[in-house]
Amino acid sequence: MTALAVTLREAYALRRTPIGLLFLLAFAMPIGFSTWLALLNNFTVEVANFSGIEIGWLQTVREIPGFFAVGVIVVLIFMREQTLALISLVALGAAAAVTAMFPSFAGLLITTLIGSFGFHYYETVNQSLQLQWLDKKRAPQIIGWLVAAGSAASLVAYGLIAIVFKWGGLGYHAVYMAGGGITLAIAIYCWIAYPMFPMKIRQHNRLILRRRYWLYYALQFMAGARRQIFMVFAAFMMVEHFGFAVHELTFLFLINYAANILFAPMMGFMINRIGEKWSLAIEYAGLIGVFVAYGGIYWFGWGAALAAALYVIDHLFFALAFAQKTYFQKIADPADIAPTAAVAFTINHIAAVALPAALGYLWVTSQASVFFLAAILAAASLLLALMIPRHPERGRETIFSHFRP
Repeated sequence: MTALAVTLREAYALRRTPIGLLFLLAFAMPIGFSTWLALLNNFTVEVANFSGIEIGWLQTVREIPGFFAVGVIVVLIFMREQTLALISLVALGAAAAVTAMFPSFAGLLITTLIGSFGFHYYETVNQSLQLQWLDKKRAPQIIGWLVAAGSAASLVAYGLIAIVFKWGGLGYHAVYMAGGGITLAIAIYCWIAYPMFPMKIRQHNRLILRRRYWLYYALQFMAGARRQIFMVFAAFMMVEHFGFAVHELTFLFLINYAANILFAPMMGFMINRIGEKWSLAIEYAGLIGVFVAYGGIYWFGWGAALAAALYVIDHLFFALAFAQKTYFQKIADPADIAPTAAVAFTINHIAAVALPAALGYLWVTSQASVFFLAAILAAASLLLALMIPRHPERGRETIFSHFRP
């Protein structure tokens, strides 16, 4: 009983700390975003009558705010990062809640754009807050637990979606309203319940581009290009090619997030043990195989079971991507974290803005080619990851750093 009382006191004390806020935000964001994402492919096909071309344009519009994430630097002149994170969550939740009210192409473009500004500005600021509030030695493990918390939120969202679509008789309107409304409510609660935490280092409020961060920028660029192919076309393939219903696709998402709850903390521990270099190398090598196998589905007529298994494996490899964050934390000037997070998100979305629409046209002629292109991008990412030192730090950002004069 005494041990339990101590645990409860520690948990209550954590509630009033920056880490406690990070965990609550990590749970809040995926509720609205996962609801929007889980229903998107079926909603656009069944209600809005989208083809690959329309879904490609929708995803391109969704990535425009990510391309302009550098605007966070300007916004932070007028408000604190913690405030911007909460306002961004409000925008995301509100946009998700009203999505089903606007089932036209134009309506979906507008709600998607608003929600995307919320999502991308939140993610930019959240990354900055994590790297500033977390100790370098513990960051990989805590971020692993934050990923697990987000996966738990997505698991709850997808589980309820699968239940209500299969047995509850609820439609798109009610589910979108519930998912977005929960995110909105949690954001308002965080605004009221938490104080504004002081920041240890005052962040630069101007554009920061440093030559010594070039490898981090390159990794971000390749990750954005590769991620878009997976985000846009892997789930779309399940609906278009294999005819997955909402509850079937949602069940697949459930498996993904259940696996992340289990494995994300382990991955944080692994990054601490083997370092960012080999953690990212494992991720990219695995993704090469996954994307080649995706292409093989169209070439060799492999079935839905293999496609579903690849989708789960793909998600597990993507969970290692937070090693990029901890790599940057180790090499960065502390005052560069917020502006560089904004710049990195913009770089991440350069390819993300252009690729979905362009690949939408390629998709209607050769679906396999889209995934083979992703495999090439993963191979390029692998080569970049091998340039990370075993122990990165300021002054040793790449394996070539010791050649600098």
